[in-house]
Amino acid sequence: MQLPSLRHVLLPLLAALLLGACHGRDDDAQPGGGSPEAALRTSIDLFKAGDFQGLWKHALPPADYADMRADWSRQQQVPEPATAEDRARFDETVRKLTEPDAENKLYAELQPKLAAMEQQYKDQLPVLISIGEALVKNGLAQNPTLSAARKNQVNGALDVLLPWAQQTPWFDQARAKQAIRVAVTTTRKLDLKSPEQLRTMDFDASMARYATAYGGLKQLLAIYGLSVDGTLDSIRLSPVSAGNGRAVVRIDYTLLGKPLSTESTLVQENGRWYSEDLLNSARQSHRRRLQEAAGAPARAASAAAGVTKD
Repeated sequence: MQLPSLRHVLLPLLAALLLGACHGRDDDAQPGGGSPEAALRTSIDLFKAGDFQGLWKHALPPADYADMRADWSRQQQVPEPATAEDRARFDETVRKLTEPDAENKLYAELQPKLAAMEQQYKDQLPVLISIGEALVKNGLAQNPTLSAARKNQVNGALDVLLPWAQQTPWFDQARAKQAIRVAVTTTRKLDLKSPEQLRTMDFDASMARYATAYGGLKQLLAIYGLSVDGTLDSIRLSPVSAGNGRAVVRIDYTLLGKPLSTESTLVQENGRWYSEDLLNSARQSHRRRLQEAAGAPARAASAAAGVTKD
């Protein structure tokens, strides 16, 4: 499922939130926080609850939030068309996950495959995961929207996640049955009818679907030993510096039993505090959208001229 117009800023958002705080709450009737700590605390509460609509409204100043919603609407007005192959794959997947007795049917289909996959890939999987980590880190290094500090933070988390991924019993049949149950329940809640629906949903409907998918993802990860809420609950803050509308906060947290720490920078606008990385990423994304919109008429005219000439 491709994320529409927010794909360039979602990773920095999640990274920022994973480095927030979880105790106490600011006035979420206002955007931003009354203090750097309050801004992070409210963001993490909203993220933990899966309230993505409220999260974006809180995490961005009003003008930037309005720009983001407008960019979303413009992109959804000209959706990327679904191919026949996309549609067939979508229909088959949704049918299998939502038909009567889907859980038992899928498990009966998967059970013999798990034993064969374990025999074939058990020794290879750690190597494949290491290769995947290298690819992810390379992509992270090339990401122009992330600061060097944020890249280091994500790399630190990846260094903890790799051993977990290598040691997790992915082929365990009891866990697989639980995972199928979560996948079936989540897909039914999403109530998706077509791939076009994914590309044309408005902002509010999309955020509601993201919340449902996020809840399912947390359950799946918990089945295999990774508690997202446990990580969020472990976060503690310590102020490092503040002055001239900028503040640096030290964040200590535990991921899979491993203590990690980093720092986050927040900036003050109109008396409220926001994540500097997230704000910069959102504004860069908006500028790209404006440039794309400005170039669209010229590209259409050029295409039309080519057709006429031919």
